[in-house]
Amino acid sequence: MTVTTVIGWFLLSACFSCTPNNVPPKDEPVIEEPTDSSEVTPPEDSTEVEPPKVDPALLPEMVEIPEGTFMMGSASASGADYDEAPAHSVSVSAFRMSSCEITNIQYEAFAPAHKKIREDREESIAKRDDQPVVDVSWYDAVAYCEWLSGQTGKSYRLPTEAEWEYACRAGTTTDYYTGSSLPAAMQKQQATNRNLQSVNLSVGKTDPNSFGLYDMHGNVEEWCQDWYGPYSADAQTNPGGPSDGLYKVTRGGSHNTPVKYLRSANRMAATPDDFHTQIGFRVVECETVLSYSEPSTAVPANMRNVSQTKHNWGSPSNDPFFLEPIPFVVAPTDGTPFYSHNHQPAVTWCDNGDLLAVWFTTVEENGREMEVVGSRLRKGATAWEPASTFFKVPDRNMTGSALCRLADGTLLHMNGVANSGDWQNLALCVRRSTDNGATWSKPVLPEPNHGVRHQVIAGPIILSDGSIGLCCDGTADGSGPTSFHLSSDNGFTWADQWNGKRPVFGVGETGNSIAGIHAGVVELKDGSLMAFGRGLNLAGSGKTPMSVSTDMGHNWTFSLTDWPLIGSGQRQVLLRLQEGPIMFATFTSNGMTVYLSEDEGKTWSAGKLLTDGKSRTLDGGAFTGTFTMDATHAEPKGYFCGTQTPDGTIHLLSSRIHYRFNLAWIKQ
Repeated sequence: MTVTTVIGWFLLSACFSCTPNNVPPKDEPVIEEPTDSSEVTPPEDSTEVEPPKVDPALLPEMVEIPEGTFMMGSASASGADYDEAPAHSVSVSAFRMSSCEITNIQYEAFAPAHKKIREDREESIAKRDDQPVVDVSWYDAVAYCEWLSGQTGKSYRLPTEAEWEYACRAGTTTDYYTGSSLPAAMQKQQATNRNLQSVNLSVGKTDPNSFGLYDMHGNVEEWCQDWYGPYSADAQTNPGGPSDGLYKVTRGGSHNTPVKYLRSANRMAATPDDFHTQIGFRVVECETVLSYSEPSTAVPANMRNVSQTKHNWGSPSNDPFFLEPIPFVVAPTDGTPFYSHNHQPAVTWCDNGDLLAVWFTTVEENGREMEVVGSRLRKGATAWEPASTFFKVPDRNMTGSALCRLADGTLLHMNGVANSGDWQNLALCVRRSTDNGATWSKPVLPEPNHGVRHQVIAGPIILSDGSIGLCCDGTADGSGPTSFHLSSDNGFTWADQWNGKRPVFGVGETGNSIAGIHAGVVELKDGSLMAFGRGLNLAGSGKTPMSVSTDMGHNWTFSLTDWPLIGSGQRQVLLRLQEGPIMFATFTSNGMTVYLSEDEGKTWSAGKLLTDGKSRTLDGGAFTGTFTMDATHAEPKGYFCGTQTPDGTIHLLSSRIHYRFNLAWIKQ
C-alpha cells in the first residue's frame, strides 16, 4: 500500500476509541434490577407465541447471485477516487439479493411511523409506495433486516461492500454494467443540484443487469454492512471490511448526483446515524461467514507525537509587538489529498502550547472531493507543519469548520457534512478530543437534518453560564442570515435558536436570525449577544449590519454600523479579549483593520491597519492572491478567524497567512 493510500485512511485508526454520544458502546452489559421472585406471576401458558408473519406481498423479491471471483476496485483510481485502489481479487460465496431497493411500503410494514416522514417531506422525492425508502439511518436499515429475519425465519442482512460491487458488475469490468456510460433512461437528475430536483424513483422500471438486479446505478445510494476502510492488494474471500471504523459504506450513487459517482467501483460513506433523501438500502439473504480486517492504524501528522505536557503560557506582555506574518497553509508531503483551493480556516490553542488550525482543501467549493486538513504550530516552533488529513466523510462536501477549547481543556470540532456535493444541505457534525487533538471521538450528528442552517462558521464562544454559542450560515447564497446554535451540555447536543419562521430584516426591526452571513458573535457584560454579519445590505446603506439579542439568540434587533459592508472573499473576526475589550477585525478600503471597544460596543477606537509598516509581497491564497503589505495597505481579502492564547498573543489567520500581535500593539 502506498503512503498516499495509508494517510487517506487515518480516520479508521484504532486511536479513535470513543463511542458516539447517541449510540451505546458495543457489547456493553445490560444491568437489570433484581426482582423479588414472589412478585413474579408465571404466565398461564408458557408456550412461545410465534411472531406475526409479514404479508407475503410485502416481502422483497430475491434473486440468486452465483459464487464467483472478480477484481474489486479500480486499477486506474487517482485524485479524489484514490480510495478505489488498489484493485484486488475478491471471491464471494453464493447469496440472494433483493432485486430492487427496499420500498416505502415494504419498510413501513416494519416501521409504520415512517409513512408520515415521507408524507411530510418538503421535496417531492421518494414519496410513493413503490419508490425506495429513504431518510433511514444505517441503524434503521439493520433493524429492518433483523425484523425481516424474525418474520421469515431466514437470515437477512445488508450486503457487504464486496457483495454489492460483485452483484452490480454481474461479470462486467466497465464503469457501469451497461458499459462505459450510463444510458439516459437510467439517469435520475445526474447533477449536483443545490435544490434537489424531483424525479421518478419507482423501482424496477429500467433494464436490470444480467443477475436480474435493478437500479444498481443511481436511484438512491444503498447502505452496506461494512465500516469504511482502505483496500488491501491481497486476494480476499468473503471480506466484511474492517472490524471497526467511523463511517458505513454506501454504494451506487443517487439521484441529484453527478453520474461519475454512480460507477460500479465508486465508494461513498456516511456516519451510521446519518439519514437523508439520497440514501436507502437493499438486503441480502445468506449465512456466509465473513472475514474482517483490522482497522488501519495510520495516524496523520497533525495527530502524531502530540505532547501531553501542560504548557505554562506566562502572562500577557505590556510591550507592543507585531510578529512577521507566516503561512499556515503548507502543502503536505505525505500524500494527503490536497487541491488548488484552500480556504475557510478555524483555529484554537491547546493546553500543551500548540496552535491547531484546520481548513478545507478542494477543487470546487461544492465538490465532493473537499477534505478538511489540519496543521500544528508546535510549542516553540517558528513554522507550521505541512497539512495532513483532519476530517473527511468519503464523497461528501465538508463545508465549514469550527474549533473550540472548553474550560477543562477539551477541544471541540464542529463541521458541516453534506448529503451530496453542495454546501446547502448540511448536517451538523461534532467530535471532541481530551488529549490536545491527538485523538478524536467518533463523529456524531447532533443536528442530523440536512438543511440550510448548518454551514459551520469559525469562532464559537463560551458564554458566561458555560454554554457554547455557534454560528452557522442560514443560507447558501451571499446575503444571509446566520443561524445561532446553543449547547448547554459541552457540545453533546445543540439547538438552533431559530423559531422556524422566515427571517425578515430591516433597520430598527427585530427578526429571528442574525443579519448577514459568516457572522461573529460576542457576549456583552449584561448577558446580551452582539453580532456583525457580512453581505446583507440593509436599506442600501453599504454598511455592516449589527444584530443584538437579549434572549440568547431567539430574536435579534438590527441596526447599522459605520463600517463598510463586508464583501465577497472576506470574513471578519469578533473577539472578546482576555484583558476585557472587544476586538473587531474587518475590512476597509486599505485592507484588514482592527478596532477596539472598551464600553461593550457603544463606541470604537480609530482603526489600526493590520501591518507593521514594512513593505512585503504576500500570497493570501484562496480568493485573495498576491498583495502588497506596507505602511498604508493590509490584506484586502481573506476568511479570517482568530483566537487569543493565555500569554495575550492575538492570532488571526486569513485564508493562508498567520498574523500575531497583542493588545498593546493595537493601542500603540
